[in-house]
Amino acid sequence: MDRNVATILDACVLYPARLRDLLMELSGAAHKKRIYRAKWTEQIHDEWIRNVLIENTHLSPEQLARTRSLMNRAVPDCLVTGYEHRIDSLSLPDPDDRHVLAAAIECGAGIIVTANLRDFPDNQLKHCSVIAKHPDDFLCEFLADNEELGAKLFEDSIRAIKSRLINPPRTWGEMFESLENCDLKRTVEQLRDMIPASEVIHDGITTLGGIPLEKQK
Repeated sequence: MDRNVATILDACVLYPARLRDLLMELSGAAHKKRIYRAKWTEQIHDEWIRNVLIENTHLSPEQLARTRSLMNRAVPDCLVTGYEHRIDSLSLPDPDDRHVLAAAIECGAGIIVTANLRDFPDNQLKHCSVIAKHPDDFLCEFLADNEELGAKLFEDSIRAIKSRLINPPRTWGEMFESLENCDLKRTVEQLRDMIPASEVIHDGITTLGGIPLEKQK
């Protein structure tokens, strides 16, 4: 990964809550360390929020509007604007994805992080000097390229997320599973190496069904 490269996060990687949390925590830290600059657009926001509301009827538009605002505040200069004039000149398998590539070109992004790699074929991106990466590849590359610093930022990020999940609390096992369900298998393998096994075991014993044992008495 080139140093401090602008990186577009596609709507499909912002849709799963745990993956979105991880990318936001990591992107905020990466921005401060000038590792990469996460970018998105209001249209990308609209897309992931619309799909979350369809699949999660217990959530309200107001709740996700707050999430949207927090995301925009978490990463400085994250919103790409003025890209719309580029859309019609672009070609992708799904024309509805052209706005993502247009935003990448507008902000000089070298990477689009997306789970839908078939929608962003290399032969249609290379002339724009953009590559598409699966989030598992992107996160593993982040860790490989930044060695101890990358591992520290990654561990700090996942611990920050876990500490916020208190209603109900999540065990490490549940955290690992939720990320594996986002197709982050290689990333989770590295995460398992970061969190001491004794902590994972103790966490699983002291929490049953998301409820600390002392509260079950």
